[in-house]
Formats: sequence, C-alpha cells, structure tokens
Amino acid sequence: MANVPALKVEGLRKAYGDVVAVDGLDLTVNAGECFGLLGPNGAGKTTTIEICEGLTDPDAGVVEVLGQRWDHDERALRERLGIQLQETQLAEKLTVDETIRLFRSFYVRGRDVGDVIDVVQLGEKRSSRVGKLSGGQKQRLALACAIVGDPELLFLDEPTTGLDPQSRRQLWDLITELRASGRSIVLTTHYMDEAERLCDRVAIVDHGRIIALGAPRELIASLGAEHVVEFTTPEAPPGALDATRLRAIDGVMAVREHDGRWTLEVANLAQTVPALLAELQRLQLGLGELATHSATLEDVFVSLTGRQLRDA
Repeated sequence: MANVPALKVEGLRKAYGDVVAVDGLDLTVNAGECFGLLGPNGAGKTTTIEICEGLTDPDAGVVEVLGQRWDHDERALRERLGIQLQETQLAEKLTVDETIRLFRSFYVRGRDVGDVIDVVQLGEKRSSRVGKLSGGQKQRLALACAIVGDPELLFLDEPTTGLDPQSRRQLWDLITELRASGRSIVLTTHYMDEAERLCDRVAIVDHGRIIALGAPRELIASLGAEHVVEFTTPEAPPGALDATRLRAIDGVMAVREHDGRWTLEVANLAQTVPALLAELQRLQLGLGELATHSATLEDVFVSLTGRQLRDA
C-alpha cells in the first residue's frame, strides 16, 4: 500500500444549477506530502475538498481516498481521515478537554487526549469553555478534533482564514509538525505565502479547473522572472506610457497594467530599476509609487489569469 496515492481524482465535476463549481478536475496527492489547493474564493476549492471528504456527491468523476472509495468503504475511510472544515461550529459550553474527548470517542483507535491538547498548545485552556476561546484558540481546537483520531490523511479547508498574524504562524508551525510526522495533508487556502511555506506541491484552481500544478518554487521559476516591480505615474496623460515602451526596457520579461498601476516581471532589479527611472525621466513622467518584491505564487496566478487574487 506504500505506493497508493493519498488522494486520486479523475474527471471531477460538480454544478449547482447553471453554476459549474468544479469542471473536469484531475489531481493526485502522493502519500506523505502536503498538497495545496490554491485560488480565489469561488474557484471551486471547497467544493472539491468536500467531495473528497465524502460530504458532497459529485455529478461526475472518480475519487479514491487512500485507495478506497466512498461508495464502498465509507466507514473504513472515516477511521482514516481527519477533517477541519472552513468553519467548525463546536458546542460553546463544553470545555476544551470535553470537546476533544467527544471527538476521540468517534474513533476505534486514536491518540491520547492529553497528548493532543499539548500538541495544539491548549494546555492552559484545558478546562476553559469553548465559548471563551479566542479565534486562534478555536482554530487550534478544531485542528485537535481533526487529529485526535490519528489520521493517515488530513483535510484542512482554509485553516487560517480570519486569524491574526501570530495565530496564523502558530497554526503554520502545528501543520509543519504534522507534515514532518509523515501524514498526508490536503490544504486549501487563498494565502499564497501560506502555500509557499507549507506545501510540497500546489495546484492553482480557477473556475473549477487546475491552471497550474507543481512545487511552489517550480511554478515561480516558470515565470522566468525573479522579481516584480510595481509603480504608478499618477499625473501621466493618457497614452504617455504603454506596454511596448516598458517591454523595451532592459531586463523586463512581462508587463501588465491594472487601474493605473504598472507591474513588470524582471530578471534583474539592479539592471531594470535604473533603466525604468531613466525612461520615465526621458518621457518627463513623474513617479508616484515604486515597490519591488521577489516573485511569488500570487504573481504566477496574476500571470495566468490577468487578475489579482484579491480582485478575483
């Protein structure tokens, strides 16, 4: 069974009326890897993962989870999976300890409750009622409920949405530890930095289809540009600057414009930025803002779709 994929999906399709949420999606998640499904809200990530979790029936396609199928092996699969939903509603009057013990009772075999509480760093809140926990603590409790059955495959749907930066980092550390223990993890997120940090491979999903698949660094390298330069020329008259002029600047690989903000994919900042400033000066155009950053998965998404993730 060592060579059996953790998850295999072929031709997956799901529509709600005229809205196609998942459109012929194929993917394979290898055993022991952390796999990310990335994309904007409405891209089909949650529908896909809910089908894989056995919570939603597909209109078409085949789903194999740990070599088994929901129509034949539902009870056996429930024992082997851990699931953290996008929103987990837990009984607010139960304590942390009582909640995890309740979830542990659902499994024939599982982990020690005290051990799980320590893993998610809720020892000091063990006797606290769920309703008194902070948002980050509730997310860690939801993760505890997902891992108390000692799952082989863990589904995490937008696990850090709405959390403050410190709580996000704490959950990242917990997920990294789970990944290091050899578990397979499927993670959905619209935070590209989260995917770069946690995932071995990612699939970028848009309109229910996979538009890019690979290791984060491979996808970023596929841009052919190591850096991104963004700038504005707020007082420039219409037509004073165009993509053709910008592409002619040394080191510029690609050019985009959105709402008056220019984005250049470049190979060498030290070469391109001085050349850009010289061109703006030659055209007698004032510079409003100038920002640079190393290329990210967000830039891959924009390159493929022409849209910012936040706008999508």
